[in-house]
Amino acid sequence: MYDLPEFNSKDFKSKLSKILQSEAFKGFILIVIIIVAVGFLTGKITVSNLQQQYNTLSQKVDTSILKPIGEQSKPTETYVSKVDYEQAIINTVKSASPSVVSIVISKNVPIIEQEFINPFGDNSPFDILVPQNVQKGTKYQEVGAGSGFIVSEDGLVLTNKHVVLDKAADYTVFTNSGKKYTAKVLARDPVQDLAIIKIQDGHPATTSSPATNGVGAGKFPAIKIGDSDSIQIGQGAIAIGNALGEFRNTVSVGIISGLGRTISASGSGGFSETLEDVIQTDAAINSGNSGGPLLNLKGEVVGVNVAKADGANSIGFAIPINVAKRDINQIIKTNTISYPFLGVRYLLVDQAVKEKYSLAVDYGALVIKGENGEAAITKDSAAAKAGLKEKDVILEFNGEKITKEKSMTKIIAKYSPGDKVNLKVLRDGKEINIEVTLGERS
Repeated sequence: MYDLPEFNSKDFKSKLSKILQSEAFKGFILIVIIIVAVGFLTGKITVSNLQQQYNTLSQKVDTSILKPIGEQSKPTETYVSKVDYEQAIINTVKSASPSVVSIVISKNVPIIEQEFINPFGDNSPFDILVPQNVQKGTKYQEVGAGSGFIVSEDGLVLTNKHVVLDKAADYTVFTNSGKKYTAKVLARDPVQDLAIIKIQDGHPATTSSPATNGVGAGKFPAIKIGDSDSIQIGQGAIAIGNALGEFRNTVSVGIISGLGRTISASGSGGFSETLEDVIQTDAAINSGNSGGPLLNLKGEVVGVNVAKADGANSIGFAIPINVAKRDINQIIKTNTISYPFLGVRYLLVDQAVKEKYSLAVDYGALVIKGENGEAAITKDSAAAKAGLKEKDVILEFNGEKITKEKSMTKIIAKYSPGDKVNLKVLRDGKEINIEVTLGERS
């Protein structure tokens, strides 16, 4: 245990008074005041700088991150500007329009007038007059219009066969720039609804129209040809044509709505046909658009506009451009379009056809009469010469299996007249092989 010294309050007060009055203590107090003042000023400046930095950053940073977790908004999806899409359409129209033409059909048509005549003759005792239409000569006039597009610099124009079907008519081509030319039909495809006409370069339809198309004598702007085998459902599509035969180079935009469609198309003059493997689009295809191009967003033709669905909106169809390439190449090489011809009327077999006709297979081509009694085998055709019979089922064409997706029409288009092919045929429950030399379709 330690003994502490006794505390003397008088001595402590005396010593403390001496310390407070000393010069050393006064100097110490001054230094403390200076340090406190400097510290205050420095702190104020630092806070001011921090406030400025915060204000600057708050303008750059999404302040939603400063919200409580429960109040933060959901992340937004990345916005993609539509300007590039619109610009692609504009660029496509600019590049393709000079190659798109309007085709006007003209011919002599009878002038019909109504007269009242006596059906019993002028000397009849009966004073009876009935109205009757009487022809009073003819007049030359426009009777229709369609579209087409230039596929070569020398003026070859691809269009639909039904646009230039009338052999007694004259055809005039109007370019996008308004120039007018006479045109000659070179060939009508015997299978597809396609035809190729030729602009008569140097023979404008009017003497006031120059014989060139703004790109040098004898040269026309050929459109860019694409690949219809590579198109996909949902991709953009642009149709250009002579809508209603009145509004030249009308542009409509949509998408590819379907592929591999089969349709039955009919038009004026009793024209009708079945088209296989056509493209469906919701880009508006109006009367007069027939024969115009269906384009992708790169400005390439992927189809030839051919038909629209009656009683529906935004359902149009186009023939794939790869089908038309065959015609273009044949015209350039031989100046004609020829197809091999087998000479059978057939029905593609599927499960429903199998059950209806009690067949042993659910694929192939059933040789059968038409609904109106048309012969199953064309007289003197390649099929007739090879011995094909009604109710035969052609299973394979030169080794290729015939199905809904790969019809015989598609397969036979790969060959030429005169080619020898082997057919695998199901007849009376047995498979046989028949060799056929293909004819030419007239």
